[in-house]
Amino acid sequence: MAEMVPDSWKPVLDPVLDTPEARRLGGWLRAEEEAGKDVYPPPGCRLKALELTPLEAVKVVILGQDPYHGPGQAMGLCFAVPEGVKVPPSLLNIYKELEADLGKARPTHGDLTRWARQGVLLLNNTLTVEAGQAGSHAGRGWDAITDACVGAVAARPEPSVFMLWGSHAQAKAKRIDGLRGGRHCVIESPHPSPLSAHRGFFGSRPFSRANAFLEARGRGPIDWTV
Repeated sequence: MAEMVPDSWKPVLDPVLDTPEARRLGGWLRAEEEAGKDVYPPPGCRLKALELTPLEAVKVVILGQDPYHGPGQAMGLCFAVPEGVKVPPSLLNIYKELEADLGKARPTHGDLTRWARQGVLLLNNTLTVEAGQAGSHAGRGWDAITDACVGAVAARPEPSVFMLWGSHAQAKAKRIDGLRGGRHCVIESPHPSPLSAHRGFFGSRPFSRANAFLEARGRGPIDWTV
């Protein structure tokens, strides 16, 4: 796995990947695939969020839980799906809020690569999943890796925005020292899933709030067009 880490993230992740826990994770994933289980996303996409968004470019962090578990959905960016794949319900609700917040027409596809290339780190907490089994790779060792990524962003002097949608993302961020009450902006709301979006995700205006914060600190806004 270490050979797949983009250069900008190597100082952060090499020490984490050189641990028994990380080696166990790598061995376990190989065993799962050798046993014939389908694991999403494919190996070349598992660190896609880090590949598209170098550490020094991060302006916004959006935390997801784990990849989509349907065929062809997971692409290594939280909430995103490749063009040609039906937009999932949570992402559709994100698009609804984007339209209400910034007046942008709802996109017709779910590929969020354009966000990632502008400095939006679209990071799931767990970076793999077994086909058809949501949450099946949670607790296998990804947490230490993704915690290190979030911690590295929080430790940088440049102010960034952390969008924490739902209790899972909020609990993860609370373990990062210095995240709150300092130079960063933390935007919390319920998760955009159909079960919770109406409890406060809708109307939270995360996109305009993020841009206002970034502009006020000279970092430049995100063009949230997909």
